[in-house]
Amino acid sequence: MPNWLNPAVALDNLQQFLEMGGNVLLLIMVATFFMWAFILERFAYYQYAHKRLANRAIKQWASREDHSSWYAHAIRDQLISQVRQKTEQNISLIKTLVAIAPLLGLLGTVTGMIEVFDVMAATGSSNVRAMSAGVSKATIPTMAGMVAALSGLIFSNRLQRRGLRETQRVADAMELG
Repeated sequence: MPNWLNPAVALDNLQQFLEMGGNVLLLIMVATFFMWAFILERFAYYQYAHKRLANRAIKQWASREDHSSWYAHAIRDQLISQVRQKTEQNISLIKTLVAIAPLLGLLGTVTGMIEVFDVMAATGSSNVRAMSAGVSKATIPTMAGMVAALSGLIFSNRLQRRGLRETQRVADAMELG
């Protein structure tokens, strides 16, 4: 087994990475974890629950005799709205976490630069070795925030488009009389 697959080595490497990036990197990791938990929840919904909900709404509409009255149109709109609500669930939260990730990276940049300036003030010079930890804490969170945001952006847009497509498919299946 390769050394990087060893859980103890992986945990040690993660701990070293978090120490190099500072406390803000931990916040980025937590935000990214929740973002991906919600993304995976949405994929699980489409894989296991959506088809059943959509078919139930379509069958409920098909079982009605009246498809042309104002009341029937209101019921159709309600059924479509219920499907839309389930397909859009947690998408806004995912997009919020995508937007927060680069901002947390920027916060890491600022805190890292503050550490660089503290070292410069304490030593009275621009000692590169003394400043390297602060520079690391300034650049690593920025990179991590951008990577988290880009990965989440791709999937949040894909999930949003799928939700619109599935809602439209249900609406198209409910013929008006």
